[in-house]
Amino acid sequence: MVRMSRVPAPVARRLMAALAAAVVATIAACGERTPPLPRLDAAAYANARTAWQARRLKGIAGPDGWITLAGLFWLDGERYTLGSDPASDLVLPAAVARRFGTLTIANRVVRFTAAPGAAVMHDSTRVDTITMLSDTNGRKPTILTSGPVRMELLDRTGRLALRVGDSTHALRRAFTSIEVYPVDSTVRVMAKLVPHATPRVFRTVNVVGLPEDYEGMGILHFTLRGRPFTLDAARQPNDTMLYLIFRDSSSDAESYPAGRFLRAPLPGPDGWTVVDFNFAYNPPCAFTSFSTCPLPPRQNVLAVRIAAGEKTYTGPHDTTEHPAPPLPAARR
Repeated sequence: MVRMSRVPAPVARRLMAALAAAVVATIAACGERTPPLPRLDAAAYANARTAWQARRLKGIAGPDGWITLAGLFWLDGERYTLGSDPASDLVLPAAVARRFGTLTIANRVVRFTAAPGAAVMHDSTRVDTITMLSDTNGRKPTILTSGPVRMELLDRTGRLALRVGDSTHALRRAFTSIEVYPVDSTVRVMAKLVPHATPRVFRTVNVVGLPEDYEGMGILHFTLRGRPFTLDAARQPNDTMLYLIFRDSSSDAESYPAGRFLRAPLPGPDGWTVVDFNFAYNPPCAFTSFSTCPLPPRQNVLAVRIAAGEKTYTGPHDTTEHPAPPLPAARR
């Protein structure tokens, strides 16, 4: 076995390309040919893309979209005061009371207690105190609201954080659109998913330096621009689609530098699915610094320019850095 860590990077890249080509050749040698792409109705495809763009705009700039985020606070202590008062431990947007409430944390149980007179709602019901659930394993977290402000509890590799959004955020008012490439029929391809021989975790690192794990679905093999490529495919909790985190040569100057996301249908019994890069989209961190986007693993960096899907967002966005506290040595 070749130990890639001891091979110069250019040679390693050539070896990986040769391996990908060998896998594709093996599939062909076994008598399996790439099936034809399902035929598309042009009008239906155009409508689907328009609907996708509308969903994307809502997800970014809707009342609870990514660009409305106004804070991300990592919780390593036992008690925090919250409010718009600058003297608060966690300073919230001006729309909430100066003294809004307190968070207490014991054995990873987070409890919020509202300050006297503070109007705090959960599912349309006013609350005085409540235990907050995090988004662990795709679970719906507890969301607290007060006017235009909302708060939710995140769990990132065991590190708890409070994320705050404000539907009146100035960046939301300044948002206009997301620029996209014209549709390119050549980047809609058939792909063969080769499952892992044994269950495997898809592991990557997010923008704040914490590891993130997803269900590993296998390796997607496809041909683009006449060349074979592979993508390590994952699946998000409670999802019914493949989740692809990738970077390509367009990321150097045209699309988001850290990479993009793409979803594809789960393959049928024959292992084939359609991967359409016209629906590649920017991660939340392209619009806000208060997100924790996963980064593409090394094996998902493609040496090809894919001028399709969303381009880099060039509008105003928050650039504040909020690195997560370092993991304990035993968990690194």
